[in-house]
Amino acid sequence: MTSADLPQGGNVAEPLREDEIHVWKLDYRRAEGRQPLIRLLARYLAIEPSAVTLREGDHGRPCLATAHGEALDFNWSHSGDHALIAVARGIAPGVDIERLRPRPKALEIARRFFSKDEIAALASASPERRSGIFLAIWTAKEALLKAHGRGLSFGLDRLSVVGTDAMIQLRHFDGEDVDRWQVQQLALGHAFVGALAWRGEARRIRLGVLASTD
Repeated sequence: MTSADLPQGGNVAEPLREDEIHVWKLDYRRAEGRQPLIRLLARYLAIEPSAVTLREGDHGRPCLATAHGEALDFNWSHSGDHALIAVARGIAPGVDIERLRPRPKALEIARRFFSKDEIAALASASPERRSGIFLAIWTAKEALLKAHGRGLSFGLDRLSVVGTDAMIQLRHFDGEDVDRWQVQQLALGHAFVGALAWRGEARRIRLGVLASTD
């Protein structure tokens, strides 16, 4: 699994290869709703934004309408004034972003929703590292559940990821072969934590920053 940068600004969508996943970071304003996502998808589809049609999947996951074909899939996440959009062909990516900030109730939340392995990892971590590890686990689990298609309704305790704030690994996923899954943390700078997940073979991840005017 390798990573590479996409051009800064993202004024033109790069060709998306079958063995790649493109991940774009962008400024986000809640009043815009899904418009930044729709504009980006329009460029990949080579159509006008007004022609992009989204529908809700069985468990509320947004996806492209059947008229656009089934090869292109996407996922997005936003936290505060930033968002991530992941785009891929032939797989359903899941992505999550969270702002890095102190989480004084991290262990309390973990004891309610996390697996035993994850709770133990957090309990043994020093207080100054606990928030970072908590967010690494949280974003990885969210990304995996979004790629799975069921989202948080599946249950956060039905999968287990272990590791640190620098590396994460999937250990258990109810009803799934963990060897078929990929999960990777994303390098988003010191202010954010993010993760990308998908079911399938390893792919090249390409990261870019989308211009706020796009």
